[in-house]
Formats: sequence, C-alpha cells, structure tokens
Amino acid sequence: MTSKTRIHLIRHGEVEGSNRYNGHRDVNLTEKGVEQYHLLKHKLDPDCITACYTSDLIRTVRGGKILGPYLGVEPVPLKALRELNIGAWEGMSAAEIQASRPEEWQARCADPVGFRVPGGESVGDLAARVLPAFREIVERHRGEEVLVVAHGGVNRVILSDALGAPLAKLFNIEQNYCCLNVVDCYADGNHVVKLVNG
Repeated sequence: MTSKTRIHLIRHGEVEGSNRYNGHRDVNLTEKGVEQYHLLKHKLDPDCITACYTSDLIRTVRGGKILGPYLGVEPVPLKALRELNIGAWEGMSAAEIQASRPEEWQARCADPVGFRVPGGESVGDLAARVLPAFREIVERHRGEEVLVVAHGGVNRVILSDALGAPLAKLFNIEQNYCCLNVVDCYADGNHVVKLVNG
C-alpha cells in the first residue's frame, strides 16, 4: 500500500450535562472527564505522534492541553472540528425535546441526515464541514501519526467516511467518553479502520 497517515481519533472526556445535547455549547469537563484524559496517555506513544488537533471548544481544548505536553506537541484548535450545532435543542435532554418539540423529534428520526434543527446544522452539514478539515490534516501530515481530539458526532462522521458507510447509519457507531479510534489513511484514498471505541 501507499504512504499512510495514522490518525489517533479520540472523543473528549465526560462533560457537565452529559445527558444533554450540548452541540456548540461550551460545557466544561467533569473531574472524571479530566481523569479520563490522563488515563488515556498510556494508549498513546509520544515517540510516534507528531501533531495534535482539537476543536475549539473547551472540552477538547483541555484534552489537548493535558495530552499535548505528554506527547511533546502543541495542540492546534480548529473550529471546523466542533460538534454538530444542535441549535434550539442545545442544553435539552432527549426526554425534554420529545415532550416540548415532538414534531421536530419525529422529523429527525425520519431523516437523521437531512433534518436541520431550527438554528442548527444537519448531519449532512456536519459532514460537509468536518471531512474537508480532516482530509487537510491527513495530507498535511502524510506519513506521520496525528492525534485528533474531537466529539462523538464528528468522530462518527469521520469513521463512517473511512468505512464507506452511509451517514444514515452514523449512530450505529458507539463513541464513549475519551474512547480511542485509529484510522490509517493512505495516499490513494483508501482507509483502514484499526480500532473503534477502544
């Protein structure tokens, strides 16, 4: 196979309001979320990883600040790696949405890729924002290993694309807090997913 870029893709640690749709809300980590980042260190090799990118939200930026010094790299925040903007639903639980906005909930269930929450993005919008930024990271670091600290929705978009899976199956991919995914991205456009939700 051709020269590869290995991406170590992680989801942020546990956050305050973890049972709510947070989207672009800048919620902070819990103490457990901070500890999860520290526990993740033993899964990452500081001799191999040459760069680190995070979204610009505090829950990933803090992870970059914990992991970056251990890896000897300076984290770079990118707005394009933000979680799905869930608009009017931000800060609400699923039960609250179903009770107060049932028509919107049903519309999203019927069209999980195309439905756009009022004031927010669709999953299709998220993919259109995330994938070009991800591909740019891969090309910029051809032949290297890179850490990307992102979000559940962002990671699922990247993994779905790597697997060639339809976005409609996005939520068939589990992403626990501070999980590790590993994707080898080859110069010929092929991807091999080595690890999911590790």
